[in-house]
Amino acid sequence: MYLVDGNNVMGQRVGWHRDKPAARRRLISDLVHFAEGGERVTVVFDGRPDPDTPDGSSRGDVQVFFAHPGATADDRIIELLDEQPERADWIVVTSDRELVSRAQSRGCRVLRSGELRRRLGD
Repeated sequence: MYLVDGNNVMGQRVGWHRDKPAARRRLISDLVHFAEGGERVTVVFDGRPDPDTPDGSSRGDVQVFFAHPGATADDRIIELLDEQPERADWIVVTSDRELVSRAQSRGCRVLRSGELRRRLGD
């Protein structure tokens, strides 16, 4: 089961910041395709939810969350992890050192954002 730091993975693609909503949609689409291989995927983004993608919504087999107001996606990722009884089954996807440390301290495995981008075909 993958828990993806969405903005961190989007940041692996040049020019993503020019149109953040489009970058989110593209990443979600890529993750939906990835999940078709039988993977369970949750992605968390910084910022407000997009009008067409409310917090907690699903696109295919991908669940989409956003940071709570005044908090970060990293905090939301940790919140979601803390709700899981079996954290060892989760792979947190990020290149953020602090989030890596926080996830590993909870028994999760970590995959670097660039490695997921390669798996997605980028």
